[in-house]
Amino acid sequence: MQTGNRPEDGKVTEAEALLQHILALPQGSGRSLVAIAGAPASGKSTLAAEMTGALRQAGRKARLIPMDGFHLDNAVLEARGLLSRKGAPETFDADGFIVLMNRVKAGEEVVYPTFDRVRDLSIAGAAVIDANCDLVVVEGNYLLFDEPPWRSLADLWDFSIWCDTSEPVLLERCVQRWLDHNHTPDEARVRAESNDMANARRVIDMRLRADVCFTS
Repeated sequence: MQTGNRPEDGKVTEAEALLQHILALPQGSGRSLVAIAGAPASGKSTLAAEMTGALRQAGRKARLIPMDGFHLDNAVLEARGLLSRKGAPETFDADGFIVLMNRVKAGEEVVYPTFDRVRDLSIAGAAVIDANCDLVVVEGNYLLFDEPPWRSLADLWDFSIWCDTSEPVLLERCVQRWLDHNHTPDEARVRAESNDMANARRVIDMRLRADVCFTS
């Protein structure tokens, strides 16, 4: 995030304003949690990584936790008949993620899983949030999702951001993801339309109010 580069008219960009909102969160009263939520391919991961980097450059001990580490394993999904719906709310360990977020909020050192997209699996104990980390950026589809048990997460966020992206752009990006995984154009579109966009519409329809909407 090039926070030092301003438009020619001198106006603060949307990303710069967002960074200032986060930097203004109270310090010294515990760990702050910032949620970045949105539909699949809405730009959450990119925004979260850029925002975390900018916060660290600004002197905050910020870390990033993606929700994707709580994907259920493909073997579990296959046994439950959910493999074709991977990415839907019921294909995550929601309860485990909520427990983790409560531990993170408590300010302790926390070990958490990450997701390997190349191998399409979660890796347990792959990353650590140190006890001295005072600000955590969390990104994922269902951080502002108004269905149980996900909706209980809303009370944990000190600041929440919704990545607002149009359906045509979401579809284009989802198709490109499958093309990047060596699927044919027809296969990529079928996968995007049959699963990714179904998940996108569900999370959009059932989203809770965010503090800020960010146009991706």
